[in-house]
Amino acid sequence: MNGFDWSNFAVISLASLLVLALLQAATYLIGRRIRRYNVVDVSWGLGFVLVALIAAVLGEGDGLRRWLIFVLVAIWGLRLTWHMYAKSAGKGEDPRYVAMLERAGGDSPTTVIRKIFATQGLSQWFVSLPLQVSAVVGATSGLGTVVATIGVALWAVGLVFESVGDHQLRQFKADPSNSGKIMDSGLWAWTRHPNYFGDFCVWWGLWLISASVWPGVLTVLSPLAMTYFLVYTTGARLLEKSMSRRPGYPEYQQRTSYFLPRPPKR
Repeated sequence: MNGFDWSNFAVISLASLLVLALLQAATYLIGRRIRRYNVVDVSWGLGFVLVALIAAVLGEGDGLRRWLIFVLVAIWGLRLTWHMYAKSAGKGEDPRYVAMLERAGGDSPTTVIRKIFATQGLSQWFVSLPLQVSAVVGATSGLGTVVATIGVALWAVGLVFESVGDHQLRQFKADPSNSGKIMDSGLWAWTRHPNYFGDFCVWWGLWLISASVWPGVLTVLSPLAMTYFLVYTTGARLLEKSMSRRPGYPEYQQRTSYFLPRPPKR
């Protein structure tokens, strides 16, 4: 692959694996101490920020693209980290993890590490491959510049959907008169999961920036994996299972798009 530095990529990739392993180990110890493992959600965005920083510092590819990606990932990841911390602080365990560990046969340390923390760390490493590959190749030019610009624009759309959606839901829940009601206004009238749709756009945008230079396009499995997580596993599908039992949610499902935004049905 012309212009691809395999040795530099190996250094970035191994350093990323090591840092993510340390992050997940620390998160596990914190979760064990406070007796809830949903703290792993707080380290999700932070892990990507650390990988982007490693890629920016250790990468020997185009400096402008390396630091652009770091800034974009840092804005997204640090916002998400703070949001997840504020959302879970003082709360009990997330029912998703309770159900997951029950299906796995218990909450022994080995099971918890294998099913939650090791899985998340490996997922972070795989999804972040576009960041790692992009850091070791040369400058973007020609059509690649157009592709990268589209990627930045898509990232911006995703950040708006995710941050605005989270803000609207937080404001809705803060109003006591909305207790027991279903949030169905603002972005939540266009999609039942604006935050997950925002994540989707962010990672496809970052992939486009990486794909603006060969062989970044080959990391397409990373945003596809993130899409699968968001839509079918730990994201929207799992949340729908619990929400569908709430009064008013089936009607909300009928008039509002599942994932991709569209005008609500009357």
